[in-house]
Amino acid sequence: MLKLRTSQLVLSLHVLVLQIFRIEGGALQLDNSNFDQIIGNNELVFINFYADWCRFSNILAPTWDETADKVKEAFPDEGRVVIGKVDCDAQSSIASRFHITKYPTLKLLRNGQASKREYRGQRSAEAFASFIKEQLKDPIKEIQSLNELNDIEETKRTVIGYFENKDVPEYEVFRKVATNLKEDCQFLAGFGETVRSMHPPSESIVAFKAAVAREDDAFTGSIMSYDELSIWATERCIPLVREITFQNAEELTEEGLPFLILFHAPDDTESMKRYTALVQEELADQKQNVNFLTADGVQFAHPLHHLGKSKNDLPLIAIDSFRHMYLFPDYNQAYLPGKLKAFLADLYSGKLHREFHYGPDPETTEEPQQIEDKSGGTAVPKKEKATTPPESTFKKLAPSKNRYTLLDKDEL
Repeated sequence: MLKLRTSQLVLSLHVLVLQIFRIEGGALQLDNSNFDQIIGNNELVFINFYADWCRFSNILAPTWDETADKVKEAFPDEGRVVIGKVDCDAQSSIASRFHITKYPTLKLLRNGQASKREYRGQRSAEAFASFIKEQLKDPIKEIQSLNELNDIEETKRTVIGYFENKDVPEYEVFRKVATNLKEDCQFLAGFGETVRSMHPPSESIVAFKAAVAREDDAFTGSIMSYDELSIWATERCIPLVREITFQNAEELTEEGLPFLILFHAPDDTESMKRYTALVQEELADQKQNVNFLTADGVQFAHPLHHLGKSKNDLPLIAIDSFRHMYLFPDYNQAYLPGKLKAFLADLYSGKLHREFHYGPDPETTEEPQQIEDKSGGTAVPKKEKATTPPESTFKKLAPSKNRYTLLDKDEL
């Protein structure tokens, strides 16, 4: 019995030593036993998703461990930042959860939420450390006078907090939300006497200013609830309908959802308002399935060309599924109740793809063409000639899948 207890003690000490070694030296190995705890308890977790058989992963490994040591020295505070690594062969469920398709993939998680785009900067310990330093900068600008609110750029979405001081717990929740959404909104905060007229004594207030002038939209939930404040701010900082540009196209394609796009003339604000209103009224429940976008039809003339259209045909609406593009046949019909929603449903069901290849489904064809049955039997409907839908153009703006080792070893 004593010998058994001694063996168990030695084993426990061995495991403890390994854990301490992993934390003290190099990147922290993440697996199913510690992953959720680590990403939930740290502000930033920078992860290298790798495979031992991948040559590029092996090249990066020592640099990644060096980065972990540099970052730990620069930011020793508990709960701020962790440099981690995931063996994707051993932890396939974690790899699938983050849609890893090539090795090594570097992703930043803020307060447990993955950043929209993977890291693609220089791959050196100094560059990685600089990147982390930039990410840890305070996302909130402190206002010294209420007059500063009059100078807010109308093109920026803004979340403003009014607090007694920086030590109140509500401010820490506000800062956590700001860290996650700093790429989508600017965050301002005022304290004490500077903003006394904006909130009752000992109470904190959070409000939102849209990119166009209007009354503040005040948060009415519990500022102490991170989930409530985060959901409220996310809905306002990331609008239902967004504009796609060459600058954000890669980020949008990385989200992995098909695009429903309004192509419009540069000065056509009316169609943009009409499209936005339609999406908000009829399609808001589809935001988990599709990205609603507007696009300058002059800047994005190439997708129009693939659809057989030009700037003279604007405005028009199309779907890009990242395989093919599908044009909504009659722009004005899109605003009839249910028409655009049915168009999306046809994408999900595969009907759009099928009809592009084989013509309209029989039930949607009023008078199916007949072919003569020379044997004297009953005539059968004539099949439409197979066609090929226009190839997706926006998928070419997505990150290259050939930049690193591909998931399929046979493709090496």
